[in-house]
Amino acid sequence: MGKKIKKKAEPPPKDVFDPLTIESKNVATVVLMLNSPEEDILAKACEAIYKFALKGEENKSTLLELGAVETLTKLLTHEDKIVRRNATMIIGILVSNNDVKKLLRELDVMNSVIAQLAPEEEVVIHEFASLCLANMSAEYTSKVQILEHGGLKPLIRLLSSPDPDVKKNSIECVYNLVQDFQCRAMLQELNAIPSILELLKSEYPVIQLLALKTLDVITNDKGSRAMLRDNQGMDHLIKILETKEYNDLHIEALSVLGNCLEDMDTTMIQQTGILKKLLAFAENSTVPDIQKNAAKAITKAAYDPQNRKLFHEQEVEKCLVALLGSESDGTKIAASQAVSAMCENSGSKDFFNHQGIPQLVQLLKSDNEEVKEAAALALANLTTCNLSNANAAAEADGIGPLINLLSSKRDGAIANAATVLTNMATQVALRETIQNHDITHALIGPLRSANTVVQSKAALTIAATACDVEARTELRNSGALEPLVELLRSKNDEVRRHASWAAMVCASDELTAAELCRFGALDILEEINLSVSRKNKFSEVAYNKLLNYHLPLKYSRTGYLSSGDIISDGFYDYGRINPGTKFPPLKELCLEEANDLRTVLLVNNKSDVSPPASTEDKSSDIAYGQTVSSTSSLRRTSEEKTRKNSARFGSPTEEKSEPTSGRTTALSKSSTKEKGSRKGRGKKEEEKLEEEEEVTAAQKWAGEGGPCKEWYPPSDPDFCAYVYEVTKSILPITNTKEQVEALAKLWLIKLALAALWFEGIMEEHGMKLG
Repeated sequence: MGKKIKKKAEPPPKDVFDPLTIESKNVATVVLMLNSPEEDILAKACEAIYKFALKGEENKSTLLELGAVETLTKLLTHEDKIVRRNATMIIGILVSNNDVKKLLRELDVMNSVIAQLAPEEEVVIHEFASLCLANMSAEYTSKVQILEHGGLKPLIRLLSSPDPDVKKNSIECVYNLVQDFQCRAMLQELNAIPSILELLKSEYPVIQLLALKTLDVITNDKGSRAMLRDNQGMDHLIKILETKEYNDLHIEALSVLGNCLEDMDTTMIQQTGILKKLLAFAENSTVPDIQKNAAKAITKAAYDPQNRKLFHEQEVEKCLVALLGSESDGTKIAASQAVSAMCENSGSKDFFNHQGIPQLVQLLKSDNEEVKEAAALALANLTTCNLSNANAAAEADGIGPLINLLSSKRDGAIANAATVLTNMATQVALRETIQNHDITHALIGPLRSANTVVQSKAALTIAATACDVEARTELRNSGALEPLVELLRSKNDEVRRHASWAAMVCASDELTAAELCRFGALDILEEINLSVSRKNKFSEVAYNKLLNYHLPLKYSRTGYLSSGDIISDGFYDYGRINPGTKFPPLKELCLEEANDLRTVLLVNNKSDVSPPASTEDKSSDIAYGQTVSSTSSLRRTSEEKTRKNSARFGSPTEEKSEPTSGRTTALSKSSTKEKGSRKGRGKKEEEKLEEEEEVTAAQKWAGEGGPCKEWYPPSDPDFCAYVYEVTKSILPITNTKEQVEALAKLWLIKLALAALWFEGIMEEHGMKLG
């Protein structure tokens, strides 16, 4: 044989790179390798970065600073399954870092992550993609992105995954998403409740807990509650409550059960024995949150009359009273709310009269504002239409804490406290006690509140407490009337109604009515009553009551005065005015220049000359003095001031006096007519000149303030004499019929004199009566 000759190895092609094994200990180098086009290098680099990221938060921040996140997000859509898997795993780990989370939102990678939930992808990809979504979904913007990219449907599908980590991440993400109402509606459409209920059977408590929390949120919607019951969800919940090993799930299970009881059929409740189970948890459990949720469930069940009846038969009131003494504020709040719900049952209301009200009053002194609000709500319901409970609350020294609660920072607490005080104030004795606690000053803050419920309740409390003169005096002195009047402008119907009610009550005396008018109540009420949609019965009555203390305006608006309307000095007839028209004051009319408008008739029974008195007429003089005495501000001057004012404005009864300046103002019909019969004719030019001088002097006097800053209307001695004559001749007559006849005769005489005066005026101007 010939000798074998070795073949020479063929050299590698010149354009091929020789394999190179690299061992790097620098993370920055490995991050650079993420840009390699070789799939094997990418897979190994991702694997090394994944291990590095697992070691701690500092490493995650380092990767972020090196720019690894941007590169990794591009690898989520890589063609190679291993590269795609490893990149998804890294993103799932890094997203727990808040800065990474923020960057991912900016990069808008949600669509790429949701794509990893596809059924054909590996379980490990499902695990880390769902983990990424679970972390991202805690923030609102990410929730919107997940829903917009259709992430909810694949997440619900993954609730049935065989892998517990996938289940856990998916239900956690769903729990975060259902905090939004829109997502809850979508959940019903996707029929997710059966899948969630199946998770209650899981051997992993964390999955069961997340499932219960999700159910607790979604069962706030009526449709979801119905779906849960249709899928035997109640059986699952009861089984959890009956299993001692699941005691760490009882809190959430009770909360879900409470939601379902809100509109659950009473027959089903009786058949399942749920009410007894709730009472057992409330009475026997020592865990505050279990007691709290049991009380909440009782509250929601008690909205139904039949359930309240069943609870009352089971003596639930005793259990609730015991819970009011709990050390947990949450339990106290829940128990107070349950008491509020049970108050709809008359038997329960009577029970709490003896037990419960003292405990609730004590809760009003709590440092927790929510506890005080809940206790006040319970007292408000207990005292509504129940005088006995109102007395019990007062006997428990509840008035002081309730008034203190009016300065609370919580609007609900203020409204509830005001309601209780209103209920108490229906009794005279309690109303006086409330007034002694300075209720008026305490209500000023609520009256100025921006909350319409608080405004409404505060105004109603004013209406309930301002029923006597002392209370209304306090209202004037405290400054509470001004904010009350402002509430009349409210656009809220209830606020406006209660404010009108309060104004009606306050307008029961002249001083308070005058103060209300000073703040513009009369004009506001008139405006309200002109509107069909805004007016109410109280606004109409309040307006009429205020008009009774402003008779000139009432006469101009309505055209009549009732038999109970007694005019006094300063009354004037301006003539009819249309609704909404400004009513000018008397001073303004007196200072106007003469014009051709309708004559204003003024009644001023203040005389600067006292009629002569004889010994036998002392009784008549006393009566006269009472008649002409003034109770208004227009009659507080001395005779000297009256005489000066009369001289400046011109007295129509003096021989040398001239017509009053301004709009033609007649002091009375009788005095005007008698003036003409006594007045001399002629000297018209002198009269005109004197009148102009008088107008100038009067305006100057009014502008400078005159000798006295206070203005007084012109006097009318003729009218005073006429009143004196009537008083002297008519009042002594004891027979009513004879009084009427004598008054009629006297009036006819005055009427005849007026006719003669008018006839003389007509002849003077060359006119004849037709």
